[in-house]
Amino acid sequence: MPQSAIPDELRYKLLKKIAESPEISQRELASLMGVSLGKTNYCLKALIEAGWVKVGNFARSHSKLNYVYVLTPKGVAEKTAVTLRFLKYKQVQYEQLEQEIQQLKHEAKTLVTDDNERQFGPKS
Repeated sequence: MPQSAIPDELRYKLLKKIAESPEISQRELASLMGVSLGKTNYCLKALIEAGWVKVGNFARSHSKLNYVYVLTPKGVAEKTAVTLRFLKYKQVQYEQLEQEIQQLKHEAKTLVTDDNERQFGPKS
């Protein structure tokens, strides 16, 4: 999966979680993101191939090696860019939702007024 095929929201969340917890496991990431382990692995590989994340090994216990994910300078720049894009997208959604709420309130008020007039007659 090329990094451009990763939706901004998922890319934002992955880069944010990696920055916050470099030692996080793929299984934990998958759970937090609400996606499959396979998709998480695929997305991480794309981020690594893009040069935004590098991987290292560390010993979590005596018998197991785990990975540590670190944002590269390019990754930090991408995290900033994707955060700004995601914020702009969410602001547009918020404004659209505000308009829809206002329209629904107006519609509800009109319906209640019409219903009251049908039941009790026009106001005098």
